Amino acid sequence: MNVYDFIVKDKDGSDVSLADYKGKALLIVNTATDCRFTPQYEDLQAIYNEFRAQGLEILDFPCNQFGGQAPGTDEEILDFCKGRYGITFKQFKKVDVKGENASPLFTWLVENSKFEGADSVSLMDMLGSLASGGGNDIKWNFTKFLICKEGYVEARFEPTASSKKLKEAIQAAL
Repeated sequence: MNVYDFIVKDKDGSDVSLADYKGKALLIVNTATDCRFTPQYEDLQAIYNEFRAQGLEILDFPCNQFGGQAPGTDEEILDFCKGRYGITFKQFKKVDVKGENASPLFTWLVENSKFEGADSVSLMDMLGSLASGGGNDIKWNFTKFLICKEGYVEARFEPTASSKKLKEAIQAAL
């Protein structure tokens, strides 16, 4: 099984086969619009601008599971992201990324990656006990999964990972 085996919902509720992205490197991100990390949309857009022509696609999945920080409808979230950060990468329907109702895509991503802590700012310092529980579970908004062109998880980046480290991994995957 690889990422191309999944079908997800776009913001309008239509099915999107991730097989449509075969041959591209993917950065799959769970996001929120009212989070300390929300300004990362600016970095994500800059990364998309830099690497899109080389075959990178960013797939944005809003998630309201962490402190209710993705309120609003899918349309309101997209309007906010386009208006404030000028995003042009694909945003999908809001999902759960952990627990009983987790998206099968995110369940697979977590099963095929490892939580290894965080760079620069400790998630433990920032989120306390939330960051220590759940083994490999996604700990917070803006966890990023880099998928190689063959459809497998290449790397996982916690919300505090540096843009430099992320860009280096993307370059290697391309």
